[in-house]
Amino acid sequence: MKVQGKMFLWLAVFILGMAILYGVWSKEPAGTTALFLAFGLSVMIGYYLAFTARRVDTGAQDRKDAEVADDAGELGFFSPHSWQPLSLAIGGAAAFLGVIFGWWLLYFSLPVILIGLFGWVFEYYRGEDQRY
Repeated sequence: MKVQGKMFLWLAVFILGMAILYGVWSKEPAGTTALFLAFGLSVMIGYYLAFTARRVDTGAQDRKDAEVADDAGELGFFSPHSWQPLSLAIGGAAAFLGVIFGWWLLYFSLPVILIGLFGWVFEYYRGEDQRY
């Protein structure tokens, strides 16, 4: 994680330089503000990764003599099947269509989004796939 932290901090330095250069040359406030916000986000992510790297064990990506196979292994649990993302996608699409065609469409899309979100969060707390 040290490598990723350093990469984001160097990216932040680059974005800061570009923001200053862009602001001086263009005198356009929206783009300059966006670049300064991107600088701030890069600093936050880089600081978090560098701060976390001090508290965790050294990973394979932090060693010079590491092989690609050293980082292999189980990455975590991924759900093999779930219908909840489809519900969220339909609700989200209807919500964005509500912005185009009328805000009344949000009354129909928000319950679909909430049902999909609730189902996805509590998917493994009930039924045959119960884990907890």
